[in-house]
Amino acid sequence: MPKLGRRSMKRLKGVDPRLILLLQKVVKYYDITVIEGLRSQERQNELLAQGKSKTKFGKHVQGLAVDIAMYPIDWSARDDFHMLGGFVLGIANQMGIRIRWGGCWRYDSLYQGQRTVKTNNFDDLVHFEIVE
Repeated sequence: MPKLGRRSMKRLKGVDPRLILLLQKVVKYYDITVIEGLRSQERQNELLAQGKSKTKFGKHVQGLAVDIAMYPIDWSARDDFHMLGGFVLGIANQMGIRIRWGGCWRYDSLYQGQRTVKTNNFDDLVHFEIVE
């Protein structure tokens, strides 16, 4: 049975259990790797300074976000990231987990029948976070 690897599980330490359960379901269909889970405030500050994050107090710092990609990672495969994003959102919805994806930052647009997913000016196609 497909499962998350040791490195991915290590990167999930301190992450909300709902996200871990979600990823354990997703990995049954997609070979995924966890890029980053819980993040220190220092790391968040570095990413903000580099322009790789737009928020000082991100959900990663709270353990409410993960960055994942299909393995092996092909950063140029935007369509693959979009397919994975939609799949993760669908599984989360079936599980009753409210998440937002970095390809569409407006949670409500995903669940109120809107067809557009381009609701932001900052693509973070690997990012998934709990909405509370």
